Order: sequence, then structure tokens, then C-alpha cells
Amino acid sequence: MGNRAIITTQERKVGLYLHWNGGRDTVEPLLRYCELQGYRPPSSDGYGWARICQVVGNFFGGTLSVGIGPYTEDASMDPGDNGIYVIDGWRIAERLTTEYDEDWKPVGVRGVEPCEEQRSYDFDEMLRAFDESMPEDLRLGEFLDSVEVPAGELEVGDEVWLREYESGWRAYPVVGFGQPAANAIAVRAETPDGKVAITYPDLPYVARYDHGGDFSWNSNNYVHGETARIRPRRETA
Repeated sequence: MGNRAIITTQERKVGLYLHWNGGRDTVEPLLRYCELQGYRPPSSDGYGWARICQVVGNFFGGTLSVGIGPYTEDASMDPGDNGIYVIDGWRIAERLTTEYDEDWKPVGVRGVEPCEEQRSYDFDEMLRAFDESMPEDLRLGEFLDSVEVPAGELEVGDEVWLREYESGWRAYPVVGFGQPAANAIAVRAETPDGKVAITYPDLPYVARYDHGGDFSWNSNNYVHGETARIRPRRETA
């Protein structure tokens, strides 16, 4: 009895066993939650496996709902119910389940059809359920309400979530656009002829590290990357 699943990577060296909540409607939010926390994925090293085990263990509680061990082969690892999730980074790359003949004897593995996936739980509600089960000082909290926008569309006053030095996220307001006086930030851009050019455009910076009222001086105040996560903007009349 259960709602079982196995999570492994494309290397197929380790398997994480879930006795409950093995449906895609739990596993996908679980992976996304680990990504939002900034954890390294299991494919990178053992710390990635440790973090996903930490999150799901906090969620289940008890001592019997989660297991981890060597992964042998697909046909032997399918626990039934929801089958196998093969992940690449924090994304589901492949779904497998046991294939049976007309006499219900196992004859190998096959892909899981989209119509076979469990879709009972709301994605955002599951993100919050994982967060609520974490120790208070490790929770994402309000960050889960953030909205992802193109960095090029940021405006003065937008509150951008940036990762803190040790852990967690904090929102800082955008206060200007420019480049630091030293250590200018290069941006790679593809030219019409297919080549790559290095540019130094004006970038948004936030009120994070102050220097006599000047926030433009420190490169760590600048928003890097193609997208940013912000607090939802207030609607104006």
C-alpha cells in the first residue's frame, strides 16, 4: 500500500524512494522547490541528494516514508504505482514504468503517458506545503509569491529578490540603472551575423550595499541574468 515512486538521475547510480506522494503533482513541485532554494541538483554531487532528502523527509516526517540506495536497472527499480522519474538538473527528463504482457507478466519498461500522470494536487499549494515543513529559518516564505520578469523590463521601485551571501532571499528596491565605476559588468549578445559581441549596457541596481548614499558603486548591487524575480507590482488606477 502506498503511492510509490523512485527518483534517479540520468547516470542511474542512486535512487530516492518515496512511499507516499509519488505522483507527478508532488514530485514536480518538490524539484522546483529545491531549485528555488538554490540547492545543487543530485546529478552534481552527493550534497544534491542530501538536500532533496532533507526537504522530502521534513515534509513526510516519521522514519519510513523515504529511502535512498544504489540504483541497479530500470526494470528492477520500479516500485509500482507512479514508476520512475529520471531527472536532469531539477527537471523531469524521462518517465518510466513497468510494461506487462497480456497475462500481466513484466516484459520490460515503457514511457509513462501524460494521461497516466497523477494531477490531484495544486502546484503552488505543494510548494507552500514543502516550505511550511522546513525549519523556520530556512523557509522561502514571501519569495514564493514572487513574479519572474525579463531583467530588461525592470523599473525603478521594483523590489527584486536577490540571494543572500550565506542563504535565503531578500527583496531590494531598484534605485537606478548604470554600471559600477570599477569592474564593469559585461553582457554577451549575439549579433545579426551570428557572432557574439561583448557589451556594457546600463543595468538595474538595487539599494543593497550603501556607500555614502551611492548604490551604483558595488557590482553586487546589480541585477545579473536575463530574468529577475520581483514582488508583485501594485496595480495603479
